[in-house]
Amino acid sequence: MDRTLRFCIASTFYPPWNFGGDGIYAHRLANGLAKLGHRVTVVHSPTAYEMLARRTPTEGYSDHPNVTVHGVRTPLRSLGLLAVQQLGRPCFQGPALRRVLHHGDYDVIHYNNVSLLGGPHAFRLGRALKLCTLIEHWLVCPMHVLWRMNREVCTRRTCLRCQLQGKRPPQWWRYTGLMRRATRHIDAFIGPSLFTMQAHRERGIEGTMIQLPLFHPEPSVRLDDAAAVNNNRPYFLFSGRLEKIKGVHTLIPLFRELADVDLLIAGGGTFESELRAMATGASNIRFVGRCPHQQLQSLYRHAIATLVPSLCYETFGVIVAESFSARTPVIVYAQSSLEEIVRLYGGGLAYRTESELRDAIHRLRTDPALRERLAAEGRAAYEAEFAAAPFLDHYLTVVRELLARKQAGRALCEGIPPSDPTFAGRPLLA
Repeated sequence: MDRTLRFCIASTFYPPWNFGGDGIYAHRLANGLAKLGHRVTVVHSPTAYEMLARRTPTEGYSDHPNVTVHGVRTPLRSLGLLAVQQLGRPCFQGPALRRVLHHGDYDVIHYNNVSLLGGPHAFRLGRALKLCTLIEHWLVCPMHVLWRMNREVCTRRTCLRCQLQGKRPPQWWRYTGLMRRATRHIDAFIGPSLFTMQAHRERGIEGTMIQLPLFHPEPSVRLDDAAAVNNNRPYFLFSGRLEKIKGVHTLIPLFRELADVDLLIAGGGTFESELRAMATGASNIRFVGRCPHQQLQSLYRHAIATLVPSLCYETFGVIVAESFSARTPVIVYAQSSLEEIVRLYGGGLAYRTESELRDAIHRLRTDPALRERLAAEGRAAYEAEFAAAPFLDHYLTVVRELLARKQAGRALCEGIPPSDPTFAGRPLLA
């Protein structure tokens, strides 16, 4: 019988001190491992959330009894966080972080986005097997999203100008060798997609990279639920943050011309007021706001398809996995991990131009057999890859093999070809 493992998950954000996908992933991973009997310690930065959100969280979040959460607060608050952002080191919260990471008795330390928790220098702390999820592009992009000058994907580096335009202080540690030195302490990077692994490799991140997708818990809404949604009018769904990089604004002009089918927009964000202004007078475009989990799952389930028009380089399509879990196909902008998922697993259509998007919407709306086939493909992909059980099985297989090799003093990936069953058949860059 496999022994119980001791994990530490380090993440700047952790619910309810959380904005988006990186904190949700940390919470799902911690609690998924805990439910299997493993002991999990989480360390995060409440100060980072409170400074950026300008509030303390009011919503509740629960953790499994096997999860212990340490919120490491930053002395001097904004000045202390600025020091981390500028220097890439824990600075004022260093002693507290060292107590948890360096002096804790763990088998595995799994770093998430630690940009404001301790920066890349935090990778030096601890003596366990060290993993790092490439859940954002923060290792290679000071804006975290490879979105240049707030208008296009980053194909050439203009980092200083981009930071100034984005009203962020330039990060001086990125002009030193800190990243190269710090990442040598990571035993393996976990890449949610092949695209993301390659993007980091091209931008200078070295070391072993193993592909493992993110995951989404089984929906609480039954797949055969026949409840009326949207007054029984047919609709397509967008779900996610309402930011320019997510591309919602590219959908609104098209749906103004499709008066007999609706677009439901679920979520909130800084671009919401501009989007509402764009949609003024279009009765078939509805903003439903941030939805509770069960309501969102119902929206997924009854949509003709989920639209994922992200203009940025997504590290993984969490929205795609959520849609697949509800047996709903997707229509994605053919770029980055979104295109990769549809190409590898099916479950949807991809587009590059407005005419291709229009055609994809028409096909799924008028061809029930096509929609059913793609829905079945998506659900099959979810059950094989993106549900909690297969993900945790793959994850623990990888962890145990890496631990065995590290403890035996062997090179972690020596002599192992890509997709070798040793690492649960996961694609590998070494």
